[in-house]
Amino acid sequence: MRHGKKFNHLGRTASHRAALLSNMASSLILHKRIQTTVAKAKELRKYVEPMITKSKTDSTNNRRVVFSYLQNKDAIKELFSIVSEKVANRPGGYTRIIKLGNRLGDNAEICFIELVDFNETMLAASAEKAGKTRRSRRGGAAKATEAAAPVAAAEAPSAEVVEEAPAAEVVAEEAAPEVAEEVAPEAPATEESTEEKGEDA
Repeated sequence: MRHGKKFNHLGRTASHRAALLSNMASSLILHKRIQTTVAKAKELRKYVEPMITKSKTDSTNNRRVVFSYLQNKDAIKELFSIVSEKVANRPGGYTRIIKLGNRLGDNAEICFIELVDFNETMLAASAEKAGKTRRSRRGGAAKATEAAAPVAAAEAPSAEVVEEAPAAEVVAEEAAPEVAEEVAPEAPATEESTEEKGEDA
């Protein structure tokens, strides 16, 4: 009977299940990513993450404890040298499960299970997201209205000027451009002369 046994037996005896998880954990440590079924991946995650936590403190006792599970010298060497350096600042959550859909043969749900710190693509994407700052909607709306106000103010006077100018004056200016140019310089000259008179007085 399996009273009170909540973990997934994976349809295997205890020794077969232990051997399966040991081999999968060694493969995950050596290759950083493996493809398997979702049920096995979830059990592997519970099996391998405590070992990765132990690898953070490199002692003879920790190496012996992890070796009693893995029985693979290459995996132990990789775990305590390379993997432990990468995960040194991470407080748990060393693996990621990415679902891939169903297998063609038996329709089993398959996935990738990988070590989080060794996926360069995901790390680059998270770095880009961290670079962006959060902006509130209210601030953006206020800026948009401020930017729109000067534009509207600049457009309004030009429309009024066009409406106020009669057609006859426009035609007269086009007919005699020289006269309009001669009249324009004289006006400032008279203003200057009046200013000079005021200063003399």
